Amino acid sequence: MKAHFTTTGVFLIAMAIIFTVPFLFWRLARTSRLAPLVIVQIVAGILLGPALMGRIFPEFHAFLFSGRVLQSLNGIAWWAVAIFVWLAGIDLDLRQAWTHRRESLTVSGLALAVPLLFGSLVAVVLATDRQWIGPGASTWQFVTAIGMACAVTALPILILLLESLSILRMPIGQRALRYASLDDIAIWGVLALILMDFQRAALQWGFLLVFCACSFGFRRLMPRLAGEDRWYVGAMWLVLCACAAEWACLHFMVGAFLAGAVTDSAWFHERQMDQFRQSVLLFLMPVYFLSAGLRTDWGVDGVTVLFVAAALLLAAVGGKLLGVRLAGWILRWPAGEASMIGWLLQTKALVMIVFASVLLDTGIVAEQTFTALLLMAIVSTLLTVPMVAPRLERLAREKIR
Repeated sequence: MKAHFTTTGVFLIAMAIIFTVPFLFWRLARTSRLAPLVIVQIVAGILLGPALMGRIFPEFHAFLFSGRVLQSLNGIAWWAVAIFVWLAGIDLDLRQAWTHRRESLTVSGLALAVPLLFGSLVAVVLATDRQWIGPGASTWQFVTAIGMACAVTALPILILLLESLSILRMPIGQRALRYASLDDIAIWGVLALILMDFQRAALQWGFLLVFCACSFGFRRLMPRLAGEDRWYVGAMWLVLCACAAEWACLHFMVGAFLAGAVTDSAWFHERQMDQFRQSVLLFLMPVYFLSAGLRTDWGVDGVTVLFVAAALLLAAVGGKLLGVRLAGWILRWPAGEASMIGWLLQTKALVMIVFASVLLDTGIVAEQTFTALLLMAIVSTLLTVPMVAPRLERLAREKIR
């Protein structure tokens, strides 16, 4: 079999599987009511990894994902996630958050702090066994990273779910986006803190200072450019920031997010941004999902990994719901509103995979911890639509009455 296929041929077979299998399952199983296609693609990436396919069909798995093919797939995956994180930064709308700052800070603060606390407590227990901690992490880095992973809300996935629930442009949908936007900033800020290397502190602080200075010039330049030129300059800005952050040992995804965070979405046509985001999710991100899935490893016995994933899920879901309920009580929200917002903010999948991948790349978490985090992210995201949809139907019936 191997003699009849070049590396290019095997690469194209892998690409065909990546794009065909999840879509056919999504359509034939009619899972669109429960989750968008990206969730199915993430699950497919895990199933195609060594944990399942590698054990059931080891020879075919080794043939399909040989070293050269993996190298090609990883290159696409790195570029895909850099663009995705850049778009996540652009999606931030801090003006709306500032306009409603008391409400936004209260909700986003508690929705972040409580699951972070619960997740950190789980991490403290895991830290008693070094097999869960990555080779490059101290205990405080590991505990903080796991706690923040439990607090993540994926802004791009939230947008997709709000669209599927037909509430994206409604007040409750816009409020959820404001809360998630502020949490996104905190998440990447904490990640940058975790990745700070005190032996390279001067280099990393130098990167941040140069970035701030260049951002000032970038923001002066962009409004003066023609619409088409802004895309090219934006792409150059993304690559330069990602490259500089990687050189400063802060990881290229931190640089990509910062590049997007100082980029105004108003500089681009909204329709073009939506189409570009959809194109990235359609043509590039499935490769990243596979790349993440190929890194899943049960390490210790599978039951233990599942148990850890369940504990993290309980900390993430319970902490988020409790945090938003506390905020609702402080702000005197109507009954049921806090519960709905809490479930909407459970969406983790994409950003969580990116976040966990950075932790694995930098040696903060071990491979089996990465697997548990992936499972927690998928299940928490899958819970969102089934929990929110009945509540929306109930509110609609009450309004009719």
